[in-house]
Parts: sequence; C-alpha cells; structure tokens
Amino acid sequence: MAKSKFPKDRGLTARMGLTVFLLGLVYVIFIAVLLMLKLSLSLIAVVAFGILFVQYFFSDKIALASMKGKIVTREEEPQLHALVDRLCALANMPKPKVAVARNDMPNAFATGRNPSNSVVCATTGLMRRLNEQELEAVLAHELSHVAHRDVAVMTIASFLGMVAGFLTRIELWTGGGIGGGGNRRGNGNNNQGNAGMLILVVSVVVYAVSFLITRALSRYRELSADRSGAILIGRPSNLKSALIKITGEMGRIPTRDLRRASAFNSFYFAPAISPNSMSGLFSTHPSLEKRIAQLDKLERDLMQ
Repeated sequence: MAKSKFPKDRGLTARMGLTVFLLGLVYVIFIAVLLMLKLSLSLIAVVAFGILFVQYFFSDKIALASMKGKIVTREEEPQLHALVDRLCALANMPKPKVAVARNDMPNAFATGRNPSNSVVCATTGLMRRLNEQELEAVLAHELSHVAHRDVAVMTIASFLGMVAGFLTRIELWTGGGIGGGGNRRGNGNNNQGNAGMLILVVSVVVYAVSFLITRALSRYRELSADRSGAILIGRPSNLKSALIKITGEMGRIPTRDLRRASAFNSFYFAPAISPNSMSGLFSTHPSLEKRIAQLDKLERDLMQ
C-alpha cells in the first residue's frame, strides 16, 4: 500500500514508541508481581493475553457499540461518504468504514487497529451543527489518527490501565480474595491478606502510571491530528471554526450526557466536558487556546 499523504510527525512517532516501551515495561513488572504472588496461571493468562486480544482486534466494534454508533451505507449518508471519499483520495489511504452515532453531542472519533480495519464515526449532533467545510475539517482530523496509527497505540496503551482497574475492583469487592498463594496453615489468612493488599497497591500504582502516560500521548496526538488534518485540506481556519463551534455547544449538552460520554474522551475530537473544566496533566486534550494558536500559526504559514 502506498504511503499516506498526511504529513509525517516524527514527534508523534517518537512519543508513541516511548509510550509503548514504558507501558510494556510496567506491564512486564505487573505480570511478574502476579506470578510472584502465585496467582492462578489461568487468571494471569486471561489478564496477559485474553483482554488484550479482545481489545485490539475488536476495539472498533466495542467502541461503536458503547457509543451507539452504526455503520452506514452511501445511500443512508451520501454527504458523509462523499466527504470521506474525497479526503481518502487526497490522503492516498484506504477508505475506513463510515458510521453515525445517533447522539446530539457534537463529536467524532476514529477507531481500529490499522488503516485497513478502521471506522470513522460522526454524531448526528455534529453533522447538524457544522457546515460542510467544518465537517470535512473534523473528518480530516480523524483520518489523520487512522493514518498515523495512533488509534491502535491508544487502544494498546489504555489496555494496561483497564486491567489494573479491573484487578483493583476485584480486590475491593472480594476483600483481597484473589490474593492467593502463601501458606495455608497458621498464618495463611494473613499471607493471603498481605498478597491481596500488595495486588491492590500495585494495581493502583500501575493504573496511575498508565493514566498519566496515556494522557500525555493523547494531548500530543490531538495537536498532531489538528496539524495534519488542516494541512491536508489546506484551510486551518475551517478546523478552527469547527473547534470553536463544538466547544461552545458542549456547554449546552446536559451534564449527565457529558458524564456518560467522558469515558471515551481520549478518542473524541473534542472532550465531552463543559468549557473551563479541569485541564493539565489529567486532560485528554490540549486546551482550546493551544489548539487555536497552533491553527492560527499554520494558517499564516500556509498563506506565505
């Protein structure tokens, strides 16, 4: 397959490589601790391979189902397909599946393990609020994620935190019930309790580390997709207009709907939060001001 015409981002490539390396190292240590505590090998196998396999190969289906998205045909959404067709031709990349989520929240996301197995989804709220040029800019941003393969990296990166959170919940629900091993006589209960507490502590630490690492990558990849998408269409101002419009509309979405969608913020074009919410280390996206400043600079550079 020919290379995509989306501009390369060596900074993104380096950060993705570093993220995978660091999370892989943490993952190996995590599994080593589970082995040291003599947990069931079948449980460790499920943790180590089963969940990753499902998440990696079925992430697109899981994401669509979670966000109530549906693959649509050209007859059902001719404008959306036409825009994706044009952008894929410009970018020289395979066309992903096209989906629509019947949701009034204005947003879009891309998912899938590679450009040949990917989905780009827009909400009905997004298509209703944006004009054709703005919608094209948002889709270009999402296709950039697919072309740069950062969607797959984010899927893998989020896996470790999911496993750590899963084990943490089990430990809390069972009171240390999965922390087996150790001597079953005399102080066996103490050994089991200590093992359970160690699993809980390690799981919390692993979750915290993976959370911060993936958040840092998420913020950078959004800036990278803004740059690449704007360069592809040649009009950064269209993406800027879409960003401003979507961010303003987020304040009109009911809080309960934003809270329900916030679990998928790392994959959205714009975070499902009200304006002026908490940012910084815990944010999945750079600030609106930072994204606009980058697009303004890019607009000036392209005009010269």
